[in-house]
Amino acid sequence: MKNQGSIMTPDWVKGAIFYQIFPDRFAKSGRLAKPAGLEPWEAPPNERGFKGGDLLGVAERLDYLCELGINALYFNPIFQSPASHRYHTFDYYQVDPLLGGNEALKTLLDQAHRRGIKVILDGVFNHTSRGFYPFNHVLENEAASLYCDWFTIHGFPLRAFEHDKPPQYACWWGLRELPKLNTENPAVRRYLFDVAAHWLRFGIDGWRLDVPLEISTSGFWEEFHDVVKGVNPEAYILAEIWNDAPEWLEGDTFDATMNYRFNRACLGFFGATDLNTTLQPGGYTLRTMDGPAFARELEAMLEIYDWEVSQVQFNLLSSHDEPRFLAMVRGNRDRLRLATLFQMMYPGAPCLYYGDEVGIQGGLVFGIGSRETFPWQEDLWDIELLHDFQRFAALRRKHPALTKGQFRTLAASGSMIAFLRSGEGESLIGCFNAGTDPASLAIPLAGDLPLDGILRDAWSSEISHCEEGNLKVSLPALSAKVLIY
Repeated sequence: MKNQGSIMTPDWVKGAIFYQIFPDRFAKSGRLAKPAGLEPWEAPPNERGFKGGDLLGVAERLDYLCELGINALYFNPIFQSPASHRYHTFDYYQVDPLLGGNEALKTLLDQAHRRGIKVILDGVFNHTSRGFYPFNHVLENEAASLYCDWFTIHGFPLRAFEHDKPPQYACWWGLRELPKLNTENPAVRRYLFDVAAHWLRFGIDGWRLDVPLEISTSGFWEEFHDVVKGVNPEAYILAEIWNDAPEWLEGDTFDATMNYRFNRACLGFFGATDLNTTLQPGGYTLRTMDGPAFARELEAMLEIYDWEVSQVQFNLLSSHDEPRFLAMVRGNRDRLRLATLFQMMYPGAPCLYYGDEVGIQGGLVFGIGSRETFPWQEDLWDIELLHDFQRFAALRRKHPALTKGQFRTLAASGSMIAFLRSGEGESLIGCFNAGTDPASLAIPLAGDLPLDGILRDAWSSEISHCEEGNLKVSLPALSAKVLIY
């Protein structure tokens, strides 16, 4: 594990357990009037429809999230937008009225912070929407507009709504509803940096940045970093980058990336024979892994970055941009259990995707299937799964070694892996069997624990003994054991 000593990341993230919320789909408050035409809450999601979730609904469910063990929230976009996913921003200074507006965000922040919960927002700064005032000004005035240089215009008319002809302006992935901002323009950069600073002063605790590498303007993210850290040195800057990005995590741009490499590794090992390898989340080919291959991947991930960065990497199993973990492993909840326990034990900040904890499986359609509404009728929940999620989160929060301790693989063979988290005056050993048969693993502990050390099970009175520096662990199929010294 690298440790250069010159990189500083937000200390609170090292102890964070995040929960990602898709605002339209999590919870709906009865305190906000909504327009007619909302889809039924329980109906399957579609690309265009609105369900009516809002920020006051989230505020009303904060006690539920605290009981789950959550102490940080990541919200998909919340600013005014014509889309239910809100990646088409109308106004960066206004929370969407369907979510309750700016006052609802203030209420949520106040109530979350009183409970010790941090909040980060999705920043969509590469592209905007056709309703964004400067773009609308260009639509109305064409070449006479004062905002033509806020975008890359190829000619007039712009053809913003003529779907039988290509648009006459740069847009994200050719989607005419997403005009790309011209960040070479100093006025555009100033506007975006002011937006970032404004919401930090309002009370948010950081930004998750949508497609940041689509912005190629030299120095843009260095200046963004300086603006953000100038307002709050402990603000978290999280980048949506799907592959390794060591050049972006050297202390002067982003603090961390959404760790999709972690996601793919967990799918490969814990998904095993149930993994749906026909799917390609993010365009990546999924492959199954045995214990030794998984161990090599885990160690490789930690070698890429400075240890200060590895401790704040955003480790996710599901997200809004791909089918849920449970869908990817064909509904096998034991595999989700194992992966979630491991997620709570690996270096970095774990993030739970809303509803995974109660067994939402969702569909396999990318961008739609994982965005269903949260079922607030408890008879629809997998209560046993929920209790396990609570138990795993409590383990992480109880043991400092799981947030700041070093990580080392101890042994791996077949469907099994064992690893050590040590530091802060304690040692924890995680042992996992992702196979469909019982298996055993010999674990050498000489140099890590006393030769005759006694280890206790994290959740029972069971005791295990080192014998001359060795430990043998036998596990049933699809099970795990956590031992504490």
